[in-house]
Amino acid sequence: MPWVLAMDWVETLFLHWRVDAASMRDRIPRAIEIDTFDGDAWASIVAFRIAGARPRGAPRPLAYPTFPEVNVRTYVRCGGRSGVWFFSLDAQSRFAVALGRHAAFLPYVDADIAPAFDGATLSYDLARASRDMPAARFAARARFGGDARPATPGSLDDWLVQRLAFFTVARHRVLRLDVAHAPWPLYATAIAQVEHDSLLSAAAIRTLDAEPLAHVSPGVAVRAWPLRSAEAVARMPT
Repeated sequence: MPWVLAMDWVETLFLHWRVDAASMRDRIPRAIEIDTFDGDAWASIVAFRIAGARPRGAPRPLAYPTFPEVNVRTYVRCGGRSGVWFFSLDAQSRFAVALGRHAAFLPYVDADIAPAFDGATLSYDLARASRDMPAARFAARARFGGDARPATPGSLDDWLVQRLAFFTVARHRVLRLDVAHAPWPLYATAIAQVEHDSLLSAAAIRTLDAEPLAHVSPGVAVRAWPLRSAEAVARMPT
């Protein structure tokens, strides 16, 4: 199956917290398993900018304008494949919100998001602009440094960031969307300060950690495939 969309995910901030696996179990369809690392379930806030988004075959100058997105997710498995489950996806793009809701069956919501990147710090400031979901604010800043390299395969860092699928449900069917990209390059150090966060509480997520595990990445180039049945046995395209 050919890929249908190309884009870059850039200036990415990952914030991760351990969560109670049973609390995640009650929030996710039974056909989807909770994925854990050494027995721990995790939830994450991922903030980034989507640049160069365009259909297959379209030249980059015709790409959709760059916009920021902040999503809340946990880690799951279905049909023998690991991926993520989204609780919310805030985006500063009405087109992306409409497309995500109606074509990908995801809980997208309009938001005002201000990113800032200066080569040594990265920050995102979000205010949800829609009444379709609970009100939420988010503001976080991270200092980072060192070389950006992929995480060690099999490590917690690798498990948290190297996810190449998401799952959703439509018409009582579990669906999966696959993406392909090189391993996320992560800066050697990343120290985050969360100044304001009600995204997790708006999603009814309670964390077990006071402070998040943080990663910062310059980004990856991504290809995306169409939604398909999660139960279908298919080899991941390359």
